Amino acid sequence: MSKITELREKQLKLVADARALRDEINDSTTEARVAEIDAAHDKAMAEYDRVGATIAREEALEAREAELNSIEGDRRPLGETRQAKVVKADERPLDERRAEAFNGYLRHGLEGLSPEQRQIVRELRAGPQATAPGADGGYLVPQGFMAELVKSLKAWGPMLDPGVTRVLNTATGNTIPWPTMDDTSNTGALIAENTQVALAEMAFGTKTLEAYKYTSGVVLVSSELLQDAVLDVEAIVRDAMAERIGRIANTHLTTGDGSSKPHGIIAAAGAGFTAGSATAISFDDLIETYHSVDPAYRSDPSCRFMFNDSTLKALRKLKNGEGEYIWQPANVTTGQPDTILNMPYSVNQAVASIATGAKTIAFGAFNRYVVRKVNEFSIKRLVERYADFDQTGFIGFTRFDGELLDQNAVKVLSHP
Repeated sequence: MSKITELREKQLKLVADARALRDEINDSTTEARVAEIDAAHDKAMAEYDRVGATIAREEALEAREAELNSIEGDRRPLGETRQAKVVKADERPLDERRAEAFNGYLRHGLEGLSPEQRQIVRELRAGPQATAPGADGGYLVPQGFMAELVKSLKAWGPMLDPGVTRVLNTATGNTIPWPTMDDTSNTGALIAENTQVALAEMAFGTKTLEAYKYTSGVVLVSSELLQDAVLDVEAIVRDAMAERIGRIANTHLTTGDGSSKPHGIIAAAGAGFTAGSATAISFDDLIETYHSVDPAYRSDPSCRFMFNDSTLKALRKLKNGEGEYIWQPANVTTGQPDTILNMPYSVNQAVASIATGAKTIAFGAFNRYVVRKVNEFSIKRLVERYADFDQTGFIGFTRFDGELLDQNAVKVLSHP
């Protein structure tokens, strides 16, 4: 039995044990016992999530190992000889040489590179965002760094996940007018012979995608870390920048008001249903929200619920009219993810918690929301500014925007 399968089975046991506890609750159960059961249930669900995170890491590791095995081939050590194919420096792939030069730039600056590496880094220098040539210049990052940065960004919010929203990558940051059309109110018609056809105009509109500039802020790295060849300076800088930019990006793509910032999915979505309570969500509230979205959107592969973790905690305890839990764990056999009302969901901490006037749940076809990302990502190396602390600062810049193209595609549950 594989480790991943064992972990999946552990998750199922956690769910079964937690639900067995909640099944003890009846009209005669004391409040103290209910509170005790709730605490045990929440603890089991927290463990379920922790095991899920472990599964995700194991799956990513397996995928990475498979990728390395398919790409590196005879460059990997062979058997007991431990001999690898030697590739001359000047024959290495350009991406590999760029990555090495970029790593050298992060550690030592432009002046610490070989002439060949210095030329490579100069070629990576950003056009409109570059400063004068020198150690403090702004540089475009190599493809490998950018790819890893994008992976890291996804970890900080589902709004940057291509599996949830539609991601549009552009080479430049020019304004993009995006035509929209709403023809849902029009239908065909039955007419008699020699009868003029009535005019049914389609409702055309336009959404605009901008390119708002975001920064990671300054990431400080000590000279000791830069001098330590064992440490992966690229990863240190990349992960810090990804966390900072990922958090603000996900927040604005979720709740941004569209004024000099992205129009977030919660702000842009249509009104679905108003819950019966300001402090709770009922099964009927979810059903009403589900059916506020047209069936045409509900059949879209991207259709899902979105809410924060505290709301998920409440929904895991909710049952339908037949006494069945509406939250179901992942199916090991079919590979189906965790579901609410048999629909997938995304946990987004930028969505509001259950409270008066809050919009707590979004539901619909999320690929109608477009995240526009400009491919350029530049890094500047700041040396003199932090010299008295014996540190080097790194600051990253990128641009993106977001807009819901069809307000009918996604609806939200609000509280009175």
